[in-house]
Amino acid sequence: QLVESGGGLVQAGGSLSLSCEVSGITEGTNCIGWFRQAPGKEREGVAGIDIDGNTDYVDSVKGRFTIARENAENTVYLQMNDLRTDDTGMYYCALRRSQYCSPEPHDYPDWGQGTQVTVS
Repeated sequence: QLVESGGGLVQAGGSLSLSCEVSGITEGTNCIGWFRQAPGKEREGVAGIDIDGNTDYVDSVKGRFTIARENAENTVYLQMNDLRTDDTGMYYCALRRSQYCSPEPHDYPDWGQGTQVTVS
């Protein structure tokens, strides 16, 4: 089970921090990804982090977003700075039991319910 929190309304240039609490994961390698979906658009990968802490980001958020994980707490964070209006969307975290953090949503079988981020 994955549960996101931390979304909200923020002005352009502001910051938000999202959290993804993961429960019920068996031992083994995995990747946690953050995805977003804007109205009328396809879901896209934003950032991913594997069990060893290796990270990857979509080009549009590099230098502004930071993904991190606390394995002991089974929590993954997404710190979002210098937010833009085109960052608006529903943000989801998802789990993939693989070392490779694919940017493709269809590679992730387990999803949270999402948290809304609105940048005005």
